[in-house]
Amino acid sequence: MKTEKEKMLAGELYDALDPQLSEERTKTRLLLQQLNNSREDYPIERARILRELIPYAGEGLWLQPPFYCDYGYNMIIGEKVFFNFNCVVLDVMPVTIGSRTLFGPNVQIYTATHPLNYKERATGLESAKPITIGEDVWVGGSVVICPGVTIGDRTVIGAGSVVTKDIPADVFAAGNPCKVIRELE
Repeated sequence: MKTEKEKMLAGELYDALDPQLSEERTKTRLLLQQLNNSREDYPIERARILRELIPYAGEGLWLQPPFYCDYGYNMIIGEKVFFNFNCVVLDVMPVTIGSRTLFGPNVQIYTATHPLNYKERATGLESAKPITIGEDVWVGGSVVICPGVTIGDRTVIGAGSVVTKDIPADVFAAGNPCKVIRELE
């Protein structure tokens, strides 16, 4: 029989209140508190916290606190990625981010989702879908990226967009719902 964590990572319905998952989220919250209270003039301490919080991050990760996530270990981040102030990553399943990708302030990345059927939702179970964001992407401020979305390399997502479906490489896309506006050179 699968553990609740195994179900979570498989994209199946799982109980988020499971003791193991609750303990892992508590550990993450404590690290986030350290990160979000860390001083700008103590970069070595901040880097130590980030390595523990997000163990699969490439060199040069730059996060402007405050920052929030569920687990941290489900984020796979390339080199020289930048998150501006107040970003949220609900990394219930993997969130893969390519190198040199930039996130404006208030960007929200959600792998977590809940059943549409109210009876299933009332059980308290939830699920998730992975998110992939390519290399050299620029995600404007206050963008929401929904579960299961892939954004292609070198794409720009306009500020305030809600990305509900895959967006290809080399385009400018914006809106609610986000759609391709034009190709980029």
